[in-house]
This record gives sequence, structure tokens and C-alpha cells, in this order.
Amino acid sequence: MDAPHLYALALGSNRPLSVRRTPAQLLTEAIALIGEHARVLRIAPTLSTTPLGPSARRFANSAILVESALSPPAMLGFLQNIENRLGRRRYRRWGARSVDIDIILWSGGPWRSRTLTIPHAAYRSRSFVLKPLLAVAPDWRDPHLAITVRHLHARLQKAAPKS
Repeated sequence: MDAPHLYALALGSNRPLSVRRTPAQLLTEAIALIGEHARVLRIAPTLSTTPLGPSARRFANSAILVESALSPPAMLGFLQNIENRLGRRRYRRWGARSVDIDIILWSGGPWRSRTLTIPHAAYRSRSFVLKPLLAVAPDWRDPHLAITVRHLHARLQKAAPKS
């Protein structure tokens, strides 16, 4: 067996599958499925956030820190299988989705392939990713900028327009 890796994952949902399978419940289900093949170390509280892009529905967002021997491509396949099991359909970019699970960071540093980029390309500018990530991995350093998630979150908060 390969040595375990740490992964920081972001989870989001804004399309319920039924009255009982709300976006927040789908995140709970996704975390349980991830836990069947990865060791879940930390779970961020679920946040209700405004959508990015054309979707009108609010999102449930969270983040988890997991340990797994899976390589990044294998982890991506594993997570996409969970998304599919939970009703994810890939019709439209930024459209409503039952569940979205992204690899934000991993303990191996940067990773780039045709199908996967780690760190996630846009995570530094997304409060709905950084705020939950702050709860599970505040001292994790961005491998390109060498600053912590805590610092990235603070920079984003400082840059946000005050209402």
C-alpha cells in the first residue's frame, strides 16, 4: 500500500434530490461515502452561500480534510463516482448541482494533468471555499504562494467590498 496523502476537499450542493435530501443532507451523504474509502480527519460546518454564476439557488458549502493512499487521479475518479451516485449531472458550467466535490489541496504539492489541477485553480478568490477550508486546514500553505489558508482568507476578506 502506498503512503497516505492528505487532501483538503471542498463540497457544495444547491439542488435537492427530494424533500429529505436537501443540499446540506447531500453533503452529509457525500462525506459518509468518502469516509468508506478515506479517513475523514476534520469536517467544517456547513455554510449557506450565494451562488456563483447563473444559478439562482443558494449553496450549502463545506470542506473536509481526509487521509488516503489514493493518488490525485485516483482520488478524482473516486470523488466523481460519489458525485454521480448522488445525482450529479454535468450539463452546464456553474449550473445547479446535487453535489460538487473538488480537490483543493493535497500533501504532495502542486499537481497538473489534463484533467486535474491542484491547487484548485480558483480557490484563492472564493470565500465559499476558503471559509470552510479555514475550519479544517488553517495552517496549510498554498504550494505556489507559500502563504497559509488563514492568510488567503484574511486577504480575501480585506479585499471584499464593505456593504
